[in-house]
Amino acid sequence: MLDDIDRALINRLQDGVPLQPSPFDDIAAGLSITVDDLLRRLQALKEAGAITRFGPFFDAAAMGGAFCLCAMKVPAERFEEVCARVNAFPEVAHNYQREHRLNMWFVLATEDAVAITETADAIERATGVQVMRFPKLREFFIGFRVAA
Repeated sequence: MLDDIDRALINRLQDGVPLQPSPFDDIAAGLSITVDDLLRRLQALKEAGAITRFGPFFDAAAMGGAFCLCAMKVPAERFEEVCARVNAFPEVAHNYQREHRLNMWFVLATEDAVAITETADAIERATGVQVMRFPKLREFFIGFRVAA
């Protein structure tokens, strides 16, 4: 169960963390807690499953890299095995199961477009399942936030 401070912390962190030597100082002060308490709360939120990830979100393309949305049609009886193989690739992010013919969706982020092809091909070899590739044609920023 989240308390008011946990909810305020989750909501505040969605606005970003400042790039400075002590990024949590101002956030903790704004919540009237210590930095140590803030860090303990983040760990507890992650352990409880209230948050699944806390960290930077990098725009690979803006840094000169490449990314691609990918999907696979994985037999249900092999889903966990294939998921583990796919997730073993460091280029894989945001791997989700969906109730759809294409039931596994993930993002590849690499140094360049050639590495997208190489990685997707390597995943196909490792799993025996075709990787459908959906490269970004246009970018939209939706400002997604979840109120805690």
